[in-house]
Amino acid sequence: MFSKDCDKVFKKLNSLNISYEVVSHPPALEMEEADKYIEGKAGVRTKTLFVCDKKKQNFYLIAMDENKRLDLKALGEKINQKNLKLVSEERMENKIGLTKGMVSVFGVINNEEKDIIVILDKEMENEIVTFYANDCTKTIFIKFQDVVRALEHIGNEAIVASL
Repeated sequence: MFSKDCDKVFKKLNSLNISYEVVSHPPALEMEEADKYIEGKAGVRTKTLFVCDKKKQNFYLIAMDENKRLDLKALGEKINQKNLKLVSEERMENKIGLTKGMVSVFGVINNEEKDIIVILDKEMENEIVTFYANDCTKTIFIKFQDVVRALEHIGNEAIVASL
């Protein structure tokens, strides 16, 4: 349930001189639970979904405000991919080294193939956003633009789009 990859995330952010704040808390695999531990702190609470196309050849990590609903069909039309669906937990572990409830955009740090595209909701563009640090006991508060910069240095394509 816990990932040692949070050290990789912190090292990458520190190497890029990116400012962030970390809140450590008890394990939280549900957004509602995690929100209790970071209540009162400024920042967009995000959810990250890991999806793929029907043939399981194209993979996407999608991050958006936790209160929004994602229309997979509409997203598929925007990115020219039909029949997007959630990735199985087994494939998720193989591709990003994370399990259900711990998915984060920082999971791409484990994606050796660099074949996952990260899609970030444009509505969060000028905000501080929150993500797990690849560990469900650590929530990162970080500027949106710094997330984009970190993803570019990790080597995965990052797209900012209206979701």
